Amino acid sequence: MKMDINSFKQILIEGLNLEDTTPEDIENDSTLFGDEGLGLDSVDSIELVLIIEKEYGVKINNPAEYNTIFASVNNLFKYINDNK
Repeated sequence: MKMDINSFKQILIEGLNLEDTTPEDIENDSTLFGDEGLGLDSVDSIELVLIIEKEYGVKINNPAEYNTIFASVNNLFKYINDNK
């Protein structure tokens, strides 16, 4: 069963403790890291990997793919759906 992107965003918000943020506040093409988008840092990246494994049972085994997978909310969402 495919998940919808707003449910996914809600899990990100709760898992990463993004206070005062709603799924509607997050653009699908928002970047996850850096000054733009969600502004996550390296500690958040570890938490994010754990959330993905716990919530969806999806492991990211190839570190070389990290930059692509974590480039945006949409990329991560697509990766999870493709690998569930």
